[in-house]
Order: sequence, then C-alpha cells, then structure tokens
Amino acid sequence: MIKVLLVEDHQMVRMGLALILEKAENIKLIDEADNGVDGVKSALKNTPDVILMDIGLPQMDGIEATRKIKRSNIQSKILIFTSRDSEDDVFMALQAGADGYIMKGANQDMIIQAIKTVNEGAAWLDPGIARLVLSNVQKQQQNDEFDKLEEDYKVTDISSGITKTNAFGLTERELEVLSLIVDGLNNMEIAKKLFISKATAKAHVHSILQKLYVKDRTKAAVCAMKEGLV
Repeated sequence: MIKVLLVEDHQMVRMGLALILEKAENIKLIDEADNGVDGVKSALKNTPDVILMDIGLPQMDGIEATRKIKRSNIQSKILIFTSRDSEDDVFMALQAGADGYIMKGANQDMIIQAIKTVNEGAAWLDPGIARLVLSNVQKQQQNDEFDKLEEDYKVTDISSGITKTNAFGLTERELEVLSLIVDGLNNMEIAKKLFISKATAKAHVHSILQKLYVKDRTKAAVCAMKEGLV
C-alpha cells in the first residue's frame, strides 16, 4: 500500500485529488495539508511514501517545502503536481529534489501511474516538461547552475573508463534496462536479469519511453541503436 500525503491549497482541487486517491488500488491517502509549512510538518510526522506537492502554496511554497523535506532523514518521494510549467519553476523543483513533475491537466490514470512510478524509484516527467528538460540540457550542458542536474545525465563507459553524457537524461540503470529492451527481453525477464521486481522494471521502462519520447519498446530500441545509447 502506497501512503500518500496531499499538499494543495485549493480546496476543490484537493477534494478532487482526495477522491481519486481514495478510489485508487493500493494507494492510501494518509493526510492533507493546505500550506507548505503544514505539509513539511505532516511529512516529517507521517513519513509518507509519496507526497503530491503543489508549488503555489501559502506560508511556504512547494519548492522550499520540497527542499526542507529532502534535507531531512525521511525517504519520501515528492511528485510536483502543478499548473506551472515555466522553466524556472521546473528546474528549481528538480534542483530541490523533486522525484517527478506532473501537470494539473493530467487525467486520473496518469496521476495514479505517476505516483506508482516515483514510488518505485523511477523518475516521472510530464511529456511537455520532459521536452523542456531535454532542450535545456542540450543548450546549457556546461552551465554551472545545473551541475547537480547534469550529474543525472552522466554515464560511465565501463570498457574505456571514460565518462560521457547522454542527451536524453537516462540514468545508468535505465541504460541497462534499455540494453535489455534492445535484446528483446520483456519486463519479467528484465526483472530477473537485474534482480529487481517486475513493477520496478515496468517503472524503468515507462521512464525510458518518456525520456526517449517514444510510444513503445520497439521504437525505444530503434532510437537506442540510432543514437548509440547501447
């Protein structure tokens, strides 16, 4: 059961989200907060698995709340859920430690999938946000302001010992999974090969499809070979 904390100041939005979460399978809404200060307090007290966090919160915004929670000792995943899609908001949230970013226009199936994905340890980026991140990385890879983010895009070529960067933002684990996708393995086979759960393998595959901006595994394999990712 995934324990979720909802931090949202708009009452109607909060009520709608609460209804979605209460009906979702294997998800339990354990608390709600309508401002950033109470959100941080609840997170530290209840240690939820996933925190659904708005940015535009009173008393303390969602970015600062995310930063404070991530600096604590709890292991909660934070999924930013907001209508804001400006470049500054996106990168400040990611730099603060957010594990995912989803827009408020997302349907309930996507919201539930995003919660489950970040809970499994994989990143979730709304498609529009993913394009923004990719564009920024391609244009400003040398910008010191984004050093922390750029570390997520560095992978080590084991055979040569050279560190290189993939423009799609794939982590080392995702590159391993992508290689197995190219080899034709399904989620269960990937899970056994990497000694992870099937759900985790599925979450990694979903994240890879998002980052490569493709709809299925076949296109992901084609993109991987074309771009020299495997």
